[in-house]
Amino acid sequence: MLSQRLHPLLCRGFVNYRVCQSLRNFAADAGENNNRDNATADERHHPLKGVRILDLTRIIAGPYCTMVLADLGAEVIKVERPHFGDEARKWGPPFLEHSKDAAYFLAQNRNKQSVCIDLKRGRALLHKLAEISDVLVENYVPGTLDRYDLGYEQMKKVNPKLIYCTLSGYGSVGPYAKRPGYDVIASSVGGLLHITGEKEGPPSKVGVAVTDVATGLYAHGAILAALYQREKTQRGQKIDVDLLSTCCSLLINVGSNYLNAGTEARRWGTAHSSIVPYQSFKTKDGYLTLGAGSDAQFVELCRLLEVEPVAEDPKFKTNKDRVQNREELVQLLEQILAQDSSKNWMKRFEGAPFPVGPVNSISEVFEDEHIQAIGLVKTLPHTRDGSVKVVGPPVVYSEARNDARTAPPMLGEHTDAVLSDLLGYGPEELASLREQGIIQ
Repeated sequence: MLSQRLHPLLCRGFVNYRVCQSLRNFAADAGENNNRDNATADERHHPLKGVRILDLTRIIAGPYCTMVLADLGAEVIKVERPHFGDEARKWGPPFLEHSKDAAYFLAQNRNKQSVCIDLKRGRALLHKLAEISDVLVENYVPGTLDRYDLGYEQMKKVNPKLIYCTLSGYGSVGPYAKRPGYDVIASSVGGLLHITGEKEGPPSKVGVAVTDVATGLYAHGAILAALYQREKTQRGQKIDVDLLSTCCSLLINVGSNYLNAGTEARRWGTAHSSIVPYQSFKTKDGYLTLGAGSDAQFVELCRLLEVEPVAEDPKFKTNKDRVQNREELVQLLEQILAQDSSKNWMKRFEGAPFPVGPVNSISEVFEDEHIQAIGLVKTLPHTRDGSVKVVGPPVVYSEARNDARTAPPMLGEHTDAVLSDLLGYGPEELASLREQGIIQ
């Protein structure tokens, strides 16, 4: 944040707030008027350099959101409960050998600073940090932080330009507003489990918390939009993002089919309701997923399988025909594809115009030649465990940096540094706060 370049004591306390804000605005205006060529490499390459985020989130959705922003250069201060921290630190096994943090925690917490502050007794500290932050992100049950004077109405008085993003299970209004939010519950209520699983089997959840992750992605985009709008209005605002609404948005064509045609969805396993073939097939040593999204692709599939007459059969000539005769065609393809290995089929299909790929195990994913060639997995130095590996950002910019730079922090690793560097607290003050149990 631009105020970080100013003396930290200048920004302590509400009395100095307007002075601090004025200097921040001056610095921002000056930066906008400078020629881009005069910017440092980091300022040019990290789009969010200078943006400070106060992160009060735990588990997945919120931390995933702030990690994406941190990858883009935002300074993220992760506020955790003293001696306990983010619950995801305990979500194992597996755990790191020395720090004892769960590998689960590593997935969504890189590029952050961990500060341990008690929400009830440390509200004054949080107010001071909010004064010099651009964004606050939290994912408590709506109303919880209001009781600690940390809700939006209180915080916008502390910092009128603060963008306050709330992630919750069901939003701030409506009959479910006070319910806690969990990925699998929101995915159940939102219909995602109803449409996931084998045709004749029970509902199934997706293998990862996809509703949590998608909610985090929605929140990250909303925060960027609010930051852009603030450049025009000079005002902050509250953003509400919730799991259930996100899940409903993920229904895409399934939701549209019901809303516009009254068509109730069903489970299809890996198959597609309106394209045939488009699913996974068992091979001699695993599974292979392929699809024919057009009649021309189906003709080429039949050619490579050496069953050209099938493409000319009136029962399978068009996609409409194939959908109507789905079971017969799928059984035929199952018999053919079961005769060889996934690797051999992939060799035969090399260069084919239709989509095809093996169903990889997780070890096969990270051993895949393409994943290794693009360097998606990053190794980061870790304070206690030497190094850790993370999946780096999936987005690449031609003129901006988006990268994994620092490992997920130890609990409270940066408490003293943040409070001294940003708020000007000295050793005696920090010792007193620690003795009172306000910080760790």
